[in-house]
This record gives sequence, structure tokens and C-alpha cells, in this order.
Amino acid sequence: MELEQEIETLCRSLKLSTVANEFHTVAATAAKESWQYTQFLHELLVLENNSRMDRSKNTLTKLAGFPAIKTLEQFDYTFSVGVNRKQIEELATLGFIKRHENIILLGECGVGKTHLAIALAYKAVQNRYKAKFTTIAELLANANKAKKDRKYDAFLKSVTNPSILVIDEIGYFNMNKEEANHFFQIISKRYEKASTILTSNLVFSKWSQVFAGDKVVTTAILDRLLHHSHIINIQGDSYRLKEKKESGIINSDLYKFGAKSSNKTGQNKVVV
Repeated sequence: MELEQEIETLCRSLKLSTVANEFHTVAATAAKESWQYTQFLHELLVLENNSRMDRSKNTLTKLAGFPAIKTLEQFDYTFSVGVNRKQIEELATLGFIKRHENIILLGECGVGKTHLAIALAYKAVQNRYKAKFTTIAELLANANKAKKDRKYDAFLKSVTNPSILVIDEIGYFNMNKEEANHFFQIISKRYEKASTILTSNLVFSKWSQVFAGDKVVTTAILDRLLHHSHIINIQGDSYRLKEKKESGIINSDLYKFGAKSSNKTGQNKVVV
């Protein structure tokens, strides 16, 4: 009994909490089934490793700040037009993170842009990549506050650190020149160093109006975003209002976005 207590104490000291909690049960099973010592040790280490992996994933999920958990398995490919399932499945392998590539999701409100953005980032978190979700309004508010508090360098470091930064709702309001500069700084810091996923309700030709009407800044931003990128142009009606449209309460023509055009490989062309 003293030996077991000492083992548990040593495990706590070495921060092997799962081994401390489970070695009694595993030891009983090992004795009953005549395990070799190596098999007994292996079982304990597997339990400890799995527990740490789960804790790590849970922590990363909380730090990511997702407004809700969305998965790729939940996405309705039959409803959204312009989403190439094979392309999404390829992105789900997460190779784009290692290559520091960006993903840009374009489409009207409710077509699934944010769902896909969160789902890909959540997939990354489950593979122990660090991710961060933010809306453009929240991101710029934090940038303005950091500038005011003289903590701008620390802010830029914080948005450069995640392997994936999801920036939602670009195009829902126009920025002033200072905010456009903040966004340029963020994109520049992450360029070829980390992956950024953006969602927007505007085609690229209209982005200059968002960035204070500054075509030079807009071109500089797009140049960095599009250099290594995957562009997904989603068309169709709002999934959130699906039932109301089916009942005829809302006219679905109000929610059309762009025009579909496909090349020989089946990838969407984006009209700019």
C-alpha cells in the first residue's frame, strides 16, 4: 500500500495525472491477464498521452474563440452552389497550413461562408494547430485600442501567432484610413508566415470601397492575400432563411450573389 502511495506521489510530481489516476486499474488488468512489464508500461503511457491530447484540443478550442462549433460533416453541399466538395476535402487535409496559404470565401449572407471557415479552423485545432476566430469589427476595435494604449506591437504579434486566423464579415462596413492601414499591417505580418481565412459578401472589385476608397492599399492587401490562396465563391440563397423561402414568405431573388462560371477543372472563377 505504501508503494502504491509513493507511485501516485511520484506521478503527481512528474505531472502524470492520468497515470496516477489509472495505474491501479491497469495494474489489476495486467495481473489478471499476465501482461509483460512492457505492455503494462505501454498501456499507461498511451492513456497519459491520449488524455494530454484531449486536454490540449479542448484548450485550443477555447482559445480559438469560435462563436459556435461547426464541422465539415455538418455542411450541406446540396444546398450551397459553387462549393467543390473535393476542394474542401483537400483543404481538410490541412496541407494549406503548412504551405501558409489563405482561403477566401465569397458569397451573400447565409450561404455557408462562416460555417466552412469555422469548420476548417476547428479541424486544424483538432490536429493541435493554434487558431483564432474574429470578426473584422472586433479585430479593428482591438487594433484601435492597442494603438491607443501603446501596445500595438504586442497586438500585431498576437494576430501573427495563430497558425490560422479567421476574419469574418469583411465588407459589412467601410473602414476609415487608419483602420484600412491596421488591416494591411495584419495581412502583411501574416503573409507567407501563417494562413488566413476570410469571409466577405463582396466581390474583389468592390473591396476598395471597404478600405477607405484607397485603391493603393486595397491592391497591396489583395496582392498578399491572393498570392497563395484558395478562392471559394458560394452562390445561392441564405440557409438560415431556407424554411421561410420555401414557404414563400421571403423572395429568394433578393439573396442572389454573382454569376457562376467554371473552368475545365471544375474550380470556380471569381469575377473581379
